[in-house]
Amino acid sequence: MTFVQTAPAKPFIPALRLLTNALAPLGEPLVRVTTGLLLVPHGAQKLFGWFGGYGVEATGAFFEAKLGLPASLALAAGLIEFFGGLMLAAGLATRAVAALVFGMMAVATLGVHLPAGFFWTSGGYEYPLFWGLAALSFVICGGGRYSLDALIGREI
Repeated sequence: MTFVQTAPAKPFIPALRLLTNALAPLGEPLVRVTTGLLLVPHGAQKLFGWFGGYGVEATGAFFEAKLGLPASLALAAGLIEFFGGLMLAAGLATRAVAALVFGMMAVATLGVHLPAGFFWTSGGYEYPLFWGLAALSFVICGGGRYSLDALIGREI
């Protein structure tokens, strides 16, 4: 299959082309770093009880009692969110970590938040769905040129 290449769209304000061309390479790392760092506090809640969280034991009890999930998933979720978030932000083992985040968010979306509807403000699936899809994009594309994966010349 061949794809037709088209010229880039002309900007409405031509003077902005230099600025957008200069900043375009930073778009992907901005999303990757933000995705990773926004996961970290959620992991810290589950692992350490920081930011109003309850720590591993209480979170595990909640997973079992309220969500019908094994308590051990609290530790797994906390590790993926905290350490995986840091690794995703740095672009280290990006595809593997992003796959773990995607899987965790798929469980959160389908197994926990779906019955509450769409909106996150009502406990719905909006937030985990968005972050799961953001993670999936890094499973597909990798960490990009501004990642530790690129710096060391290897990726998983």
